[in-house]
Amino acid sequence: MSTPRPLLLALFLAFGSSAAQAATVTTLRTPDNGIQPQCVVDAKGAVHLIYFKGEPAAGDIFYAHREPGQNNFSKAIQVNTQPHTATAMGTIRGAQLAVGKNGRVHVVWDGMGQGASLASHAVKPPLFYTRLNDTRTAFEPERNVITYAYGLDGGSSVAADLDGNVYVTWHAPQPGNTDDEDGRAVFVARSSDEGKTFQREAPAISKPTGACGCCGMRAFADSQGDVLALYRAAYQMTNRDETLLLSRDKGSTFEIAYSHHWSIGTCPMSSASISESSGQILAAAETHGRVFFIRLEPKTGKVSSPVSPETHAKYPVAIGNARGEVLLVWAEGTGWNKGGSVAWQVYDRAGEPVSAKGRADGLSTWSLPSAFVEADGNFTVVY
Repeated sequence: MSTPRPLLLALFLAFGSSAAQAATVTTLRTPDNGIQPQCVVDAKGAVHLIYFKGEPAAGDIFYAHREPGQNNFSKAIQVNTQPHTATAMGTIRGAQLAVGKNGRVHVVWDGMGQGASLASHAVKPPLFYTRLNDTRTAFEPERNVITYAYGLDGGSSVAADLDGNVYVTWHAPQPGNTDDEDGRAVFVARSSDEGKTFQREAPAISKPTGACGCCGMRAFADSQGDVLALYRAAYQMTNRDETLLLSRDKGSTFEIAYSHHWSIGTCPMSSASISESSGQILAAAETHGRVFFIRLEPKTGKVSSPVSPETHAKYPVAIGNARGEVLLVWAEGTGWNKGGSVAWQVYDRAGEPVSAKGRADGLSTWSLPSAFVEADGNFTVVY
């Protein structure tokens, strides 16, 4: 007996609707009432998380992980061995992490906490680096990777690839600089032995772009070993273009892969995000008071048009799943010493929204959101 055509149509529509359903988004509060979460998923599907806890001017960094197939994070361990060396003030000066060869975790943070100042770093704030030890039970004593390019304010980051290369990046004044932000540059300290030792830092590019002193930056190493750095340039005081650098030779040389212009006379104290999805780079930043993301194909250098929600927002994070969907997360209503809300939107491959905008109140003062992709392709926002 044949199935009636109306029933066939109903079954088709039901199946099609289910197959086309967008990824779901769930929210998770940062463990221990921490703030400034940073999440990375490694090649085996484990989720690595760091966060800040303590007084905003003198706090500590903690690390936890969630193994594949588990629902809960491990008991947290402290990252910094010198107490209270991290600061949360300003939001974008927090710690960043990367996961490299054999799942080893690498962490950097601006040593602007009062604990660092008491340890004779008051004049020249250090950039601390540490890594998880071989037994994965504790972090090694932190080291200052700066040898001459002092002048930290907002931006520092770390990237690591699967071959054991680690890259610590930051922006600071060029030696002898008298041009304020015009004379700042992005510096890179490279390690080829999983962070055991680092080469002396060197400017990423020779072209003078300046760097917006209070803005954060993000470094990233993709699955092919290319290295990227996203930061806000600053030249002639009003040109503060979000700038994406790309290196195809293990960080030896960089080129400008993308630049998004913004003419503004003050520092917006913005953050940036880089991730990888299906062989493409997702880079997210803030311009004109709004957040956006782009897709970059590293091999061809092709860059998509920016995708941006029509809302005043800060602190974006963009991640993607294997289906090509992208989750863009951002903060709304935040300010100096003022919390706000976290919001998000899921987009398809063409950059079109595929679900309603989500929102959750209660983003803590000095905090910003993070996110990761679950094994099933759905997303989790951490705030």
